Amino acid sequence: MNLSAIDWAIVIGYFALSTGIGLFFTKKGGESIEEYFLSGRNVSWWLAGASMVATTFAADTPLVVTGFVFAHGVAGNWLWWSFLMSGMLTVFFFARLWRRAGVMTDVEFAELRYSGKPAAALRGFRALYLAIPINLIILGWVTRAMIKILTISLGLHPVNVLGTTVSGEVIAVGICFVITVAYSTGAGMWAVLWTDLVQFVIKMSAVIVLAVYAVRAVGGMDKLKSGLVAHYGNADAAISVLPVQFGANGITGYVWMPLLTLAVFLSVQWWAAWYPGAEPGGGGYVAQRIFSAKTERDGVLATLFFNVAHYAIRPWPWIITALATVILYPAGIGPTHDHEAAYVQAYVDLLPTPWRGFMMAGFAAAYMSTVGTQLNWGASYLVNDFYKRFLNKDASEKHYVSVSRWATVLLFLGSIFVTWQIETVGGAWEFLLALGSGTGLVLILRWYWWRVNAWSEISAMITSFVVSVVALKVVKASLPVGSPLVQTYVMLITVAVSTVVWLTVTFLTKPEPDAKLEAFYQRVRPGGPGWRRTAAALGYAGESIPGGALAWTNWLAGLIAVYASLFGIGKLIFGETMTGVIMLVVAALAFAWIARAFREEDAGPRAQRDVVKLAAD
Repeated sequence: MNLSAIDWAIVIGYFALSTGIGLFFTKKGGESIEEYFLSGRNVSWWLAGASMVATTFAADTPLVVTGFVFAHGVAGNWLWWSFLMSGMLTVFFFARLWRRAGVMTDVEFAELRYSGKPAAALRGFRALYLAIPINLIILGWVTRAMIKILTISLGLHPVNVLGTTVSGEVIAVGICFVITVAYSTGAGMWAVLWTDLVQFVIKMSAVIVLAVYAVRAVGGMDKLKSGLVAHYGNADAAISVLPVQFGANGITGYVWMPLLTLAVFLSVQWWAAWYPGAEPGGGGYVAQRIFSAKTERDGVLATLFFNVAHYAIRPWPWIITALATVILYPAGIGPTHDHEAAYVQAYVDLLPTPWRGFMMAGFAAAYMSTVGTQLNWGASYLVNDFYKRFLNKDASEKHYVSVSRWATVLLFLGSIFVTWQIETVGGAWEFLLALGSGTGLVLILRWYWWRVNAWSEISAMITSFVVSVVALKVVKASLPVGSPLVQTYVMLITVAVSTVVWLTVTFLTKPEPDAKLEAFYQRVRPGGPGWRRTAAALGYAGESIPGGALAWTNWLAGLIAVYASLFGIGKLIFGETMTGVIMLVVAALAFAWIARAFREEDAGPRAQRDVVKLAAD
């Protein structure tokens, strides 16, 4: 594909803007480690929420969604749509608590909640585990996806570098990576947040434009639906949000997802499995944005905005383009029949100048927003939870900022190695999901049940890792290649064994000392029956969870609001206007309920609007 001078000017302008933002915030980000990793805990909800959305929109995301849609139709997205239930749980049950905790990372929480050497060991291990293998795997797969994108779209010639032939695509990705490292290293979270906002606007605009051109290329929406019959059997099978087969007499069977798999997605996976960006009980870079928020309310609203944008607004441009590629490239791309690559090929074949340059900037933005967050997030663990905690406790803020910048660079170098070890994005995704299959419940209950201790969490992590690795190998060998039941059985086996093990370990080991439990409760005030004994000792007998009973109704209303919005928008796109309008009205009513609940909570008596001053205050 040839880019015109105008296209290149757009791409270069985007890089200049990103670099300029980094330079602008370099001084502020270098003032302290809290400024570097949390923007001084002074971020408004809309900026924190937009950053969450941008971070989870990586260069690989539309490609993966295209693969899901080609194989299973629109309903293939239940592989990740099911995580909304976990996301809404974070909004109404954990966002406030994370903000009250006043920690710099979710890993630091271990020593706030638990005591002694087990807590320290848990914090140190999780810091290294998340910062190095988990973080580098994520960086590796998004870099691998970006190389694929540039290989198809630009077809650059190899270049001789120090006597070694290097593909032009690798050099182009390297330029994106180096610019991202430069602004992330210099300004930390301030640069990440503001570049995320810019990048989100660019990449959403780009994918919407591509979706419009893709529909035009197949002759309009009616032609799109009729053209899907050849691949899926009928149009309903392609565009239905339920993984079922429709016939003359209604539902006649399941297209690709067995009932057991759907049941596991909707009733088990969302609370049982740890996955970056969808951690039960919050965590990771979602928690990092909550820590950065000005207030508890900003933290809650940021997380709510993220879930609405992530699940209801963002998917449809990807899905529409993916459906068009089924008609435009039925055999996939290249000798490997790569269906994910069809998304990139559509951009190459369909977009004119200046949209080509805008789309290229969009892909770069999608890549760089994820990389910037991963580098900053990983460095926060290495510095705050390992270096500062165990190696050098009494250095100056300037020293820790300097070490943070070096940690960012080292993660960048490590990710280069990991990139070449990853064969497929889907394989890496499957591996990560399997590893975290049995830890979700303990991560939820540690907030609301006093009896959970450090050994509960340690045993859950170890058991989940061992059982998932063994189960994945055994189940894969016993089922057909690509069977959706593989992940289902691995999930059920791992969750069952891990839960039995960590509950047994919990009751066989001593609870945390009363002094530790009381200090945690005073700081976070989780409330609820799981803390009845501790709350009574502190004079808070009968205290409910934050939000009280409304938290449960808000959670349910949040699910209705987002799913109704998601499906309603889809109905409107596919011409089912009345059904779409009804769904959007239902969504509006659910959002109104949530808004009313927020107003009542703000107006009512609250024993602790600012529960404790944060340690940083």
